[in-house]
Amino acid sequence: MTLEQAKPLGPIPAGFATSHGELAIAGIAASDLVARAGDTPLFVYSAQAVREQVARLRAAMPERLALHYAMKANPFKPLLRLMAGLVDGFDIASGGELALARAAGIDPARISFAGPGKRDRELEVAIAAGVTLNLESEAEAERALAIAGRLGITPRLAIRVNPEFDLKGSGMKMGGGAKPFGLDAVRVPALARHLVASGADWRGFHIFAGSQALDAEAIVETQAQTLALAVRLAREAGVSLPHCNLGGGFGIPYFPGDRPLDLARIGDALAENFAALPDECADTRFCIELGRYLVGEAGVYLTRIVERKVSHGEIFLITDGGLHHQLAASGNFGTVVRRNYPVAIASRFDAEPEEVANVVGCLCTPLDRLADKGSFPRAEVGDLIAVFCAGAYGASASPSAFLGQGPALEILV
Repeated sequence: MTLEQAKPLGPIPAGFATSHGELAIAGIAASDLVARAGDTPLFVYSAQAVREQVARLRAAMPERLALHYAMKANPFKPLLRLMAGLVDGFDIASGGELALARAAGIDPARISFAGPGKRDRELEVAIAAGVTLNLESEAEAERALAIAGRLGITPRLAIRVNPEFDLKGSGMKMGGGAKPFGLDAVRVPALARHLVASGADWRGFHIFAGSQALDAEAIVETQAQTLALAVRLAREAGVSLPHCNLGGGFGIPYFPGDRPLDLARIGDALAENFAALPDECADTRFCIELGRYLVGEAGVYLTRIVERKVSHGEIFLITDGGLHHQLAASGNFGTVVRRNYPVAIASRFDAEPEEVANVVGCLCTPLDRLADKGSFPRAEVGDLIAVFCAGAYGASASPSAFLGQGPALEILV
């Protein structure tokens, strides 16, 4: 296969440099990072890249808008500690994530807890700690109220709403139609009235319509619909709207042809929508919850070539990593058609492509493919492969126990 016939690779995020021919992350050569960590495979997260992304986002969004970090994207403890000084709140989806957040020193009062299958023991720990619960059903609300009554604690309760719309073009649709997430909008007013009458600390609504969208106009439309829905539901319920989580949905470019989000367009439109809100929302606190958008492009997965193999004329670069750490890059995490992530030969980052090669992992399955027929410089055993956009849904969203391989190393630099 010629270079012209190679399949395109995804776009490498901005901000990565070369050091003596190697990929540099946060100014440190990839081989030095591996030496510092002690081995491969290795996830490297750049603290500076995270800080810069948060700063760009805050500069584009209205000052009124608070920023929450969705922990499911990456719960690495040093990263959580970094985020604690950069964001206004944290969103979790399990009791396990609550334990990780508390171990990282995060104040539970800054945490909200969503998820459709909360167990009683998770509810009890969260209520006792002062976490805001985003209730997903009337039954969950009754369980939470009963637990709070037994503990003698006033619970902080919000309702997660299943809106009648979704986020157009989103990678995963979280709203619209029958969903396991949240309470159908038509049933929200009655539950809101019940929570307020029960004496709970009423915290408003959580409305999440979708994720991983790259279309700014779709996000603008969804945010406008979300604001209108929140106001309508509060009015129908006859309750105040102290807080409203507008969800997330901001995507990052993974694949060939993807383009970055137009943040300015989203921020300008949201400012206009805030200005048009009715008087009863003058004191409402609004936030968005983002995970991959804040940390995804700040992470790189480094894995070492252990064998260079040719089969039926095709080159296979076999690495010590694979889908057990980078399930999404292998195409097995929600994608319908497999496309290449941004991948490079980290050891030869400034070299021109010479050959078409497949980058595969060490697992005994044909699904374990990190790059399919991409164009690369010639690579040899011992060279490092870099998979970019690895800061979110990598280490914690992949089956690291598969075939007994175990987890990758992780460092924050």
